[in-house]
Amino acid sequence: MNEKSDILLEVKHLKTHFFTDEGVAKAVDGVDFVIRHGKTLGVIGESGCGKSVTALSVMQLVDSPPGKIVAGEILFEGEDLLKKDPAHMRKIRGNDISMIFQEPMTSLNPVFTIGNQIMENILLHQHTDQAEARQKAVEMLELVGIPSPDKRVDDYPHQLSGGMRQRAMIAMALSCRPKLLIADEPTTALDVTIQAQILELIKKIKSEIGMAVMMITHDLGVVAEVSDDVAVAYGGKIVEYADVVSVFKDARHPYTRALYDSIPRVTDTRKRRLEVISGMVPNPLEMPEGCKFHNRCKYARPVCEASEPPLIDVGGDHLVRCYIYHETKGRSFDEIEGIETLRKKG
Repeated sequence: MNEKSDILLEVKHLKTHFFTDEGVAKAVDGVDFVIRHGKTLGVIGESGCGKSVTALSVMQLVDSPPGKIVAGEILFEGEDLLKKDPAHMRKIRGNDISMIFQEPMTSLNPVFTIGNQIMENILLHQHTDQAEARQKAVEMLELVGIPSPDKRVDDYPHQLSGGMRQRAMIAMALSCRPKLLIADEPTTALDVTIQAQILELIKKIKSEIGMAVMMITHDLGVVAEVSDDVAVAYGGKIVEYADVVSVFKDARHPYTRALYDSIPRVTDTRKRRLEVISGMVPNPLEMPEGCKFHNRCKYARPVCEASEPPLIDVGGDHLVRCYIYHETKGRSFDEIEGIETLRKKG
């Protein structure tokens, strides 16, 4: 899909399962994607599709037991992270690869100041003294737009607003200027104005230090705002993968199209009934056979229930996991929709 020299992170056939008393939950079940140097990959999908578990797998922060990475490779700058020992991963985590977690109030330690928590990462990886680490923490708070950083550095998490806590989390993640930032729902629970500020901040810092970003979200607007490439996840797999323009202008997978049709758009010139995706996200303990989306898909065929479709290239490095393209490769979704309507009419 991309030149090897351009790839920072490459995930191959990743499988992360959770072994419980009720059975094996296949949260991530064969995921493949790449992130290029200095680019942003948006990973989108409903809750329970495996987005966050994929990120935790890259960071090797999956709780074990019950979770375990059972197969695959995670190649960072060509080296498989799954073959690194815990001590080596601690050197990479927070330094070369950093992560912003979903909820800053639970991710930040309530009994330590913001400054101490940023300094901890700097002292671990940068080998500076306390005074220099504190100054660096103040500079990071200033970088992320927190006012009076020299005073706020001594505040505790409960003394900051939700938006400021999220900025503090970003400051912590960026304190060692990582090559890759994983942002897991960084704007969840923030009001719209603060969301926009956080996204602009991430884009600004990305361009300044040249890092790559893995943006995990369920919000199509966030993906459109920040991404270069998009991976659409469903049922522990990637079902569509392409550059952001292709995904929004020519979505190919029925699930991606259903997501797109379920949101209101300011360009609508007439009243339009929003589409609803029928059914529920499959239970990881009881994944359906075949295509994981077939029981919610209006284009499903018998073959969709029988076996899992592979990812195929429908043109221009646009990958789709759907059997309808085995029959109609190269056609747009609108053309396929027309063919399906005629087929059903008989």
